[in-house]
Amino acid sequence: MRLVIAALALCLAALPARGADLVETASPHSVAETVAKLTAAVEKAGAKVFATIDHAAGARSIDASLPDTVLVIFGNPRIGTPIIAASPSAGLDLPLRVLVRDDDGQTRLIYETPASMAARHGVTGADKPLAKMEGALTNLVAAAVRE
Repeated sequence: MRLVIAALALCLAALPARGADLVETASPHSVAETVAKLTAAVEKAGAKVFATIDHAAGARSIDASLPDTVLVIFGNPRIGTPIIAASPSAGLDLPLRVLVRDDDGQTRLIYETPASMAARHGVTGADKPLAKMEGALTNLVAAAVRE
């Protein structure tokens, strides 16, 4: 019995903690306004918005419904390229993504920390770009929620 409990504990410890590496920030604006402010901040910072994906519109296309939910995909090759060069599989998670969603009338922005992404892909030797990425995400989200 002890062996079974120990094995179960080991398996559970190996699972990532849900949400432990996600940053969630409330916005005083609607989803549409928050997305507009985020994309404007990204472009002002010299990065590029590659896509916005409206998950709620996708749901409507199959006669289903979701609250307003938009994924914004953006990046700066000067920051992302050294990270992908350090670990090519990091390209699965780059460019960056921020999810903007309506949570019962409260707009929320959610993104994964660069440190979590780097750990998952075994990125080494890219500390400066990762630090820049973390600072950029913090600043861009702050601009999106600013009154």
